[in-house]
Amino acid sequence: TVLTEPFRVRPAAFYGYFWFSAVFDSLCVLTFFVRPWLSLVFGGVALLLFLFHFVFYRQVLDPLFPEKESVNVTALRPCTGTVRRRVFLNGHTDAAWEFPLNYRFGGIVFEIPGVMSLVGVLGYMALAVCALCLTGAWIRAAARWGLLFLPFFLLLAFTYDPRRTVDGANDNLSACFMGIAVLREMERLGVQMESTEVGVILTGGEEAGIRGAKAWCKAHGKDYSDVPTYILCFDTIHDPAQLMVNFRDLNGTVKADRALGEAFLRAAKTAQVPCKRGLVPLMGGATDSAGFTQGGFRSVAVTGLNHKLEDYYHTRRDSYDNLDTEGLENCYKATVTMLREIESGVLDRR
Repeated sequence: TVLTEPFRVRPAAFYGYFWFSAVFDSLCVLTFFVRPWLSLVFGGVALLLFLFHFVFYRQVLDPLFPEKESVNVTALRPCTGTVRRRVFLNGHTDAAWEFPLNYRFGGIVFEIPGVMSLVGVLGYMALAVCALCLTGAWIRAAARWGLLFLPFFLLLAFTYDPRRTVDGANDNLSACFMGIAVLREMERLGVQMESTEVGVILTGGEEAGIRGAKAWCKAHGKDYSDVPTYILCFDTIHDPAQLMVNFRDLNGTVKADRALGEAFLRAAKTAQVPCKRGLVPLMGGATDSAGFTQGGFRSVAVTGLNHKLEDYYHTRRDSYDNLDTEGLENCYKATVTMLREIESGVLDRR
């Protein structure tokens, strides 16, 4: 069975945050020289936006941006006997706007404006407290030196280029291919499991703040509660040396399903595929697994990239000729092996 479901999303909101951050960070600096308490206000707003919109992916700014339509697709292959468990393989279909700094200079340079902006805002807020409670020429002198942070604030506005959408061959059509390939081969070979349903979820809006996964959970929160249901999320399956099970997601704030993650690691070992354990770190963003987990499903993410940004990440280099066949093959082998083990009931006993 295949189900196609549209949902409403505000795709410009998530990265639109950077414009707001650039404005409030700059106001935090400039108002210090007029009224230090205003620096605290604007700095506080900047920090709250950073935490709730960018770290926790709350839809704080969404109402300020135009609404559009995205689509989730769900396919489910039945089993031959009594359903005892269900496994979905997930990938997201949307690609990102280009990150110009990452394209021109690489990941380290791309991350500098964000880090320096956070340091700068915290520094000015500390100076504002000192200006309100203490006296001394050193406070104004330090604030003047702090003007060096302004260029980093302004660079935030150029974090992404909405005029160019990248191909997204790795991020994340590689993940869509993973789930589709499994179902296609099961159909081609006439394979049906006895007690495990196997499905694919293709989500929209991941790059817009895992909105597709959240919409899917809202639509199906109670539909799959009859038996244990697991969602294995793939994201950017590229480098075979970086195949990783992420036991924490959403900037390290959300715990993934440990049993499912361990099952993939064991399957990779059985398939003689190198795979390591890790997490999506702070400033590393999130995968759809975080949205599914927050929606009450047992989920974990498998990635195949270095979380220290590669030069193809969200750039025009993420094209079909930059796919890695070994990385895709290894992930496929581990996935098929894991499905066999899940059918044997390995997760039922955990």
